[in-house]
Order: sequence, then structure tokens, then C-alpha cells
Amino acid sequence: MRKIDLLQQAGERLFQAGIEEAAFEARLLLCWACGWTRMELMQHDGIPAEGVDRFQRAIQRRSQREPVAFITGEQGFWTLDFHVSPETLIPRGDSETLLEALLDHKPDRQSVRSILDLGTGTGCLLLSALSEYPRAWGLGVDIAPAAAGLARRNAGRNGLSDRVAFMAGDWAAAVGGRFDVVLSNPPYIEHADMAHLMPDVAAYEPHRALDGGDDGLVAYRILCRSLPHLLMPNGCAVLELGMGQADAVTELAEAEGLAVLECRKDLGGVERALVLAFS
Repeated sequence: MRKIDLLQQAGERLFQAGIEEAAFEARLLLCWACGWTRMELMQHDGIPAEGVDRFQRAIQRRSQREPVAFITGEQGFWTLDFHVSPETLIPRGDSETLLEALLDHKPDRQSVRSILDLGTGTGCLLLSALSEYPRAWGLGVDIAPAAAGLARRNAGRNGLSDRVAFMAGDWAAAVGGRFDVVLSNPPYIEHADMAHLMPDVAAYEPHRALDGGDDGLVAYRILCRSLPHLLMPNGCAVLELGMGQADAVTELAEAEGLAVLECRKDLGGVERALVLAFS
């Protein structure tokens, strides 16, 4: 089958399934199915039979709203590539705002020696931070053993295994000691809003990593109580926020003696990264 016909049929199917960027995703999945770069896709007209079969299976899965990252098994984040699975959230570009804020507040790349990531998932925040701070060692904690195992694989994939450890446990309750940096992308969606998530998220990504309780703030209460015992002097914490949560989380942080250094917006204008220190 000709490439143009295959892509047209796939794009129409994805569009009918409610995929906004149907044509783009069809090309992306065809590249993956054939093992081609985008440039190589442009250079080929015919598609190998095995590539057609793999592509059509991928389009079937995507038409059922399974995320592209779960189909391909990987996702890029910051400057690294990560294995993903339904045990973890898919790394998203909005979360890179936390790393941008961290680098601005800790510009000396040699000064950070220890980084803790609570709710590590794929390990994308921690491993990306370690790639920027060459003298740092990191610890990632996730309540799900399968997530901790996946993060460990991602450390190996990115050549960081000798500078990081991952463990399954109940967040800060499982951790002793103090760190120069604490990172966290906690569950922050209000429970009542879980039913209104896009099907790509609601049906495939782990609810434990999304559901923040009745007001979306359960995890932040735990974090803000824990941070004074986890931060080194002159250390900082960077927390991801959901839309409209900056004021509420700021209030929780200040009640625990934490100082808000910055609330940084993502590219969409959402207040996304809250930078805290123990005052």
C-alpha cells in the first residue's frame, strides 16, 4: 500500500475517534512502526508489509484513545528518553517547568549534592535533574514497586545508575536524612474531576498518581509537613501545581514555616512550579 493512502486512511480514523492532531500522530506512528526517522519517512513511498501490520495495530490502539507513549513504550522529556508503562504517568512538557525553576534557583551546577524525588514515576524529574548536576546523587520514592522498577530501568538507559537509587515506599515516611533539593509532581486532581478527564488519561494512566482527594490538596499537606525535615540548610523544594492551586499550596507551605521563593508559570500561562525553602 502506498504511504499516502495509508496515512490518509489512518488520519481519518483517528480524527473520527476524536484525536485532535490526527494527521501528525498518524505520521508519528508510521515512523515508529517502520523504525524510520521523519526524514526517512519522506524518502519512502512504499511501506514494508510488516510495517503496515504494525502500523495498523498501532492505529487501532490509538483509535481507542490509548496514549501514543504507551503504544511506542517511550517518551522524551527534557534532554533524555524514558521508558513508560501504564504503571506511571507519561512525562509531560509542563513538568519541565520544575527543572527550569530549579536551574534558576540553583545555578551552580557543582553545588547540588543530593536530590530527593517523591512520587518519582518514570524518574523523569530526578534523572533529568541529575543530568544537569554532575556531582549530585539522587533518591526516587514511589508507592508502586513497578514504578520504582521502571525508573531504575530508565536510570540505566540514561547512564545514571551509579548516581541514583529508587525505592518503593510511602513517600517521605520512607525517607530519612536531608537533601539539597526535593522534587515532587504529586497527585493533584480533585476527586470529583477525575470523571471528567480526557479518555486518554482516565482509561490508561494510574489514578493513584492523579487523584489528589476531595480538594486536590491531600498530597501537598503531607509534603509541606515533611519538607522542613527533609531540606538541608539553603536547600529548596520544587513542587508541581495543578491549575488554580498556587494560593492554596502557598498557604499550606507558609503554615509549616516554608518560604515561597517563586511560583513559575508554564508555557500555557498556568502557575505550575512552586519553589520553597525552609525559612
